Amino acid sequence: MFTTGISAKKEAPVNFLTDPLEGRSTLRPADILVFGWVGGKHACVDLTGVSPLVGLGSSAFTVGQAALKAASGKVIKHEKACLDNQHVFIPFAFDTFGFLAPEAVDLLNRVQRVMHSNVMTPRSMDVVFKRLSFAIQKGVAAQLVARLPTISM
Repeated sequence: MFTTGISAKKEAPVNFLTDPLEGRSTLRPADILVFGWVGGKHACVDLTGVSPLVGLGSSAFTVGQAALKAASGKVIKHEKACLDNQHVFIPFAFDTFGFLAPEAVDLLNRVQRVMHSNVMTPRSMDVVFKRLSFAIQKGVAAQLVARLPTISM
């Protein structure tokens, strides 16, 4: 494993990402929990991939609109709970055409800066971005498969 100066855990259990409207416990993990990300506070990163064609029937097509809307919805849903529990919330929203929401770009820029200052070889820096790229591709593939028409026999 390569050391990048960033400590994180995927699917990390946090006990405050609940939906009080559900009336029952809906505990869910943070997609990625980055330890000590901002001012010593941990960051809950929520990965969200969307089709850029979502909601197209209701308005004109705008590049990135679906990803920006998804990021905004995630902030509304989770940011207050994270802040109340001394965490930072970062929506990492992207669409299947490759658009990244500004918060995702900021996160990647910071990861890149940390890696440049802590990692010695270009190959080891490649590993992190290849893993991230694979995770995004896997999410896109799952989204496409979910939309395939079912064939009844």
